Amino acid sequence: MDLRMMEYACAVYRQGSVTKAAEVLCVAQPSLSQQLAKLEDELRVVLFVRGRGGAVPTAHGERFVEQAEHILRLQEDLVREMRERSQGMGSELVVGAPAITGGRVLPPIISAFHERYPATRVRLIEETTEELERLAARGETDLCLLALPIREDRLTTIPLFTEALYLVVPLKVTGEWERGVASGVDDSLGVALKTYAKAPFILLKHGYGFRQTVLALCAESGFQPDVAYETSSIETAQTLVAHGLGVTIVPALVRRQGGQGPVYYRLDPPATRTLVFAYHKDRYLGLAARAFLQVYREVKPSW
Repeated sequence: MDLRMMEYACAVYRQGSVTKAAEVLCVAQPSLSQQLAKLEDELRVVLFVRGRGGAVPTAHGERFVEQAEHILRLQEDLVREMRERSQGMGSELVVGAPAITGGRVLPPIISAFHERYPATRVRLIEETTEELERLAARGETDLCLLALPIREDRLTTIPLFTEALYLVVPLKVTGEWERGVASGVDDSLGVALKTYAKAPFILLKHGYGFRQTVLALCAESGFQPDVAYETSSIETAQTLVAHGLGVTIVPALVRRQGGQGPVYYRLDPPATRTLVFAYHKDRYLGLAARAFLQVYREVKPSW
């Protein structure tokens, strides 16, 4: 059994189909089927049950793929480390981040990194928190910008900073949740989240970690929010609030400043979130990723 056979089995597992795996691997489907059959004969176990629904892994297949992926990662890391030992830093750094948070945090770091290492391109991947954790756990990103807590136990983290969370309410509110509010942002004002327990809430969609943060805060305050709108953009959430369609919670980093927008209140008791860089704890951390982290430590923008 060689590494190629492991790659074939892992591809079938990921694609859920021999046909789709063959397309991804750029090999003929009959040839891939023969190689899988040969591998199963060698191991004397059935790895996949083939049928009209695709290729379903058996318990033996699940275990084989788990170990094979680990071996393939070790091989990939070893090759990468040896290449960097002989040739220096690689030509690409892959950084994952949620769109809005990444847009606030990463530009000054990327700019400073590019100035210092112009030969290394930073490739950004913008996805949901859930997908970013999955990509980082599979080693498909070098670094991911995420907020704690992180559910994926294969990741390790480097803390960046902790910021306050704000309750966002319309300038004018109506209905059962009516409450007199002042225009603008006043950090000296704090409000108990339960005060707005009857308000319609605007949340991020499933898959975004901040959604769970908001739901947890509501639960701690003794209520389950009435979700009026869901969005993939925290900017859109603030716009919906500004038009009187509900309330939401946002980190300090993304709140709007000035204008006739919504009103921001610090929560009482205070609530925060901590941003981190995350990466696979058992993978080789390349020179570019280490350099990027060092640039962050030196630049440390004040958000």
